[in-house]
Amino acid sequence: MSETLERWGSKRAFILAISGAAVGLGNIWRFPYVAGENGGAAFLLIYVAFVLLLGIPVMMAEILIGRAGRRGPLQALGALAAEAGVSMHWRWLGLFGAFTVFCILSFYSVVSGWSIEFLVASINGQFNGATAAEIGAGFDAFLASPGLLIFNHSLFLFMTMTVVAAGVAKGLERLNNLLMPLLYVLLLLLAGYAATTEGFSTALTWLFLPSFEAITPTVVLHAMGHAFFTLAVGACALMAYGAYMPEEQSLPKAAFAVAVLDISVALLAGIAIFSVVFAQGMDPAEGPGLMFVTLPIAFSELPGGAFWLSVFFLLLLLATWTSAINLAEPMVATLQGLGLRRSMATAIIALSVWLMGLLSAFSFSTLAEFQPLFGRNIFELVSSIPPDIFLPLGGLMIATFAAWIMPQKRAMKALGAGESGYLLWRNIVRWVSIPLTFIVLLSGLL
Repeated sequence: MSETLERWGSKRAFILAISGAAVGLGNIWRFPYVAGENGGAAFLLIYVAFVLLLGIPVMMAEILIGRAGRRGPLQALGALAAEAGVSMHWRWLGLFGAFTVFCILSFYSVVSGWSIEFLVASINGQFNGATAAEIGAGFDAFLASPGLLIFNHSLFLFMTMTVVAAGVAKGLERLNNLLMPLLYVLLLLLAGYAATTEGFSTALTWLFLPSFEAITPTVVLHAMGHAFFTLAVGACALMAYGAYMPEEQSLPKAAFAVAVLDISVALLAGIAIFSVVFAQGMDPAEGPGLMFVTLPIAFSELPGGAFWLSVFFLLLLLATWTSAINLAEPMVATLQGLGLRRSMATAIIALSVWLMGLLSAFSFSTLAEFQPLFGRNIFELVSSIPPDIFLPLGGLMIATFAAWIMPQKRAMKALGAGESGYLLWRNIVRWVSIPLTFIVLLSGLL
């Protein structure tokens, strides 16, 4: 089985790359509002439990397939299926994963473009002294301006794909090594600022002291789904990174480290956001608008709020940028596996994602009334079906392939945890993670 030409330069580079893929909108945009809608600490407790029982084992399954195959997802799955003597149709899981990431990145780029607009606006002081009605109306006007949305979508995608075009070592690794530590520094600064606000103690209580009456089947399902979404599993993205993984690195230790970093980002973001929200007596259950409407209102009325709001949107932009870069790489790797040069593969992916993103951008204006399915516009469909259905379906197939179909010796070697560690992981995936993933998939379909 031939191997990929590139590898991560160090164990740290691999962990930062996986963290870069995992840490993004899921932690800083989605976690706060989902936690806000689902009872705070009750949601957090269940979410962490499912990261351990569901997220980490399936993450390890996805990475070990790539590590064992040492190729792009499509080629690795095909080669391992042939070695196991099963249907070669398993390789199409790599294309399904690439399509899932393609859909996600198309709306991700549009939403990430919002952070560019709001970063510039906060630096220019546009929120200073603005009323809640003015900020809300400004956001609505921005969404109704397709030209602005397309400009920011295009700028963000250009920033993303130029890094991907540079390659693993010169592009992704260099940027991850620079931006991921900066992201954590900014988060710590924001959390430190939050500690000076009147809402800090309330935020800590709300996030860390669960009310068990708040635990409902809905909260449990949302926590399971978010554990899946936030770790970027199920789209074969981590499979591509497993192909670049250093031989001597412990996969279980790396996966656990990524999960700890991922949860830490969500917690620090939650502390920073909810401290400001509670300091202003606002409702934490504001939904998706929490980031782009509620926070500018809250920060605008606090001492030094304009500066810290700028820091926050810079943080959001960095998180989404690193995440988008690390999500785009597997698609490029898949096309490279079909014989295309990296530059050509990157250009094709960039143009395709840009065109698909236009549909999401127009969903707030020209195509607002176009609701082709379930009474939802294109943005609502693309931002819900891939994360809620495609990711768990992909994760279910990945976990099944790794724990039931791959040759055991190959899987054991790729896991790098010895026979006892492999058997423990395999039993958890077979009898815990796969059933839980099936439940997440059903909840997305119903």
